[in-house]
Amino acid sequence: MSGEEAGGGPRERAAAVAADSMRTRPANPGPAHPGPARATLPGALRDALVAHARAGYPNEACGLIAGTAPAADGGVALAFHPTRNRAASPLRYEIEPADLLRVSLAIDDADEVIWGIVHSHVRSPARPSPTDVGLAFYPDALYILVSLAEAEADPVTGAESVRAWRIVGGEVYEVGLETD
Repeated sequence: MSGEEAGGGPRERAAAVAADSMRTRPANPGPAHPGPARATLPGALRDALVAHARAGYPNEACGLIAGTAPAADGGVALAFHPTRNRAASPLRYEIEPADLLRVSLAIDDADEVIWGIVHSHVRSPARPSPTDVGLAFYPDALYILVSLAEAEADPVTGAESVRAWRIVGGEVYEVGLETD
């Protein structure tokens, strides 16, 4: 008996082998979410992020959020520290080095940590761009993005889209953001 008689041609046999292997091996779920699954951003801080993003328009705006501990460790967001965008660009941000030093020292002096790194997108969704991912040097922090794009606003309230992400080893994980 030829192989074709025993179950079809080479393509059919390959498909049968692939289907059988999919039934016997679990699907690769990819890297596990590093957590947290959810984080809370006080309403006053959310309002401050959005106001800073609007004030920076038409360029991206940026800043840092201080917290009691990293969000993944159950830390609580405490304060927003607006910074200047050295790039002064609608397409990218770079926290002004003097601002980064000043705010980092203040956060450290207060025995707090960088809980979140904030920036806005003026025309695109509140999702990390490939550039954002490539420049994510703080894996323990949340990356909070504010979208000023009208198409991204809440259809009922008109509120800007504000979303949180963990970026670890080039992988991007959304963190559910709740406002209290």
